[in-house]
Amino acid sequence: MAKYLHSLRRRRGKRPAPQPARHTGDQRVAVIGLGRFGSSLANELMHRGWDVLGIDTDSRLVQKYSDGLTHSAVADCTDPEVLRQLGVHDFTSAVVGIGTDIEASILVSSNLLEAEVPNIWAKAISRQHGQILERLGVHHVVLPEHEMGERVAHLVTGRMLDFIEFDDDYALVKTVAPDIATGIPLGQSQVRSRFGVTVVGIKRPGEDFTYATAETIVEKGDVLVVTGKTHAVETFAALS
Repeated sequence: MAKYLHSLRRRRGKRPAPQPARHTGDQRVAVIGLGRFGSSLANELMHRGWDVLGIDTDSRLVQKYSDGLTHSAVADCTDPEVLRQLGVHDFTSAVVGIGTDIEASILVSSNLLEAEVPNIWAKAISRQHGQILERLGVHHVVLPEHEMGERVAHLVTGRMLDFIEFDDDYALVKTVAPDIATGIPLGQSQVRSRFGVTVVGIKRPGEDFTYATAETIVEKGDVLVVTGKTHAVETFAALS
């Protein structure tokens, strides 16, 4: 039986000014695993005004990040009793940031599911790991290394300024406007019918992004935000 290794610790000192909340429900989250992924996520959630309980079996990591978190604990969450003692079953959101220890990742995810935590995110280090987590019933599986590698590959090999792909083979791309779409209103350029993409935003040098309409005239040097099927936005970006 794994043991509860350390008492819950409350962050001391002045708390940051609360940020405007976009989430209307419970803004508490347990982040289990404070490696690079988990610690980065926990810090960002704190910045956004969430209360974060950070948990890891490594006391050095907990000590390192404890001052920046609402609560922290050195604990082994492969033991469901530890989760109960920490009160994680009362949270509406939990993130399993454990990557290298696949067995621990699966056990912790299973314990969270057994505790009926409504919103569970888990990091996977491979597609196979991710498939196991999905079959368990984890609500959101993240493959950060794979997704970032795929994203950077698109940026390196193409003419894109940014690239985000969604599960259903759709992508959102930021790219410099190709000559074929400049000098005339978007409605006349027939970008959607010719290339199968939709221009949703436009940015001119020195100006903010604005929504694009059929009447928007694209100028040379404009940056476009384009969405559509992945192969379609790749083809359109290659025209620039």
